Amino acid sequence: MPPTLLDNIRDWLTRENVPFREVHHEPTFTSEESARARGEELRVGGKALLMRAGADFALFVLPADRKVDSGAIRRELALGKLRFASREELAELTGLVPGSVPPFGPPILTFPLYVDAAVQSSDRIAFNAGSLTDSIILPIADYLRLARPQKVFAFSVAPS
Repeated sequence: MPPTLLDNIRDWLTRENVPFREVHHEPTFTSEESARARGEELRVGGKALLMRAGADFALFVLPADRKVDSGAIRRELALGKLRFASREELAELTGLVPGSVPPFGPPILTFPLYVDAAVQSSDRIAFNAGSLTDSIILPIADYLRLARPQKVFAFSVAPS
């Protein structure tokens, strides 16, 4: 049986000597449900959004208690067009369903990675690791060191 995305993340974190906590839980379909299942505050959750940025797809990670500011991304990256990947594009490009995308570019996912500056306001990040039933929580410093985002900048807003 080939390794799952969860296996790949677990192995990578272990190889890199990153302390992490794994939580297996009921399927969660919203950031709020995931936070409850993990026993973490909503803001600790890392929401990973696959978006078509110009001609290519990229991954944008922001705290789960915030909303993406598309205008800020377009301005920062000098993009004309930006849109969310459709459910079909997400499945085709990653084999994943919405809500299960981990917040990593290479070597886990093949997309350029951008991280919202507000992610750094928590001391850890929690995320669904390739499924709706498996979460990983790790220190934010280790996440940023390993994830190596192309850029960290402000592209989220608090919901009104």
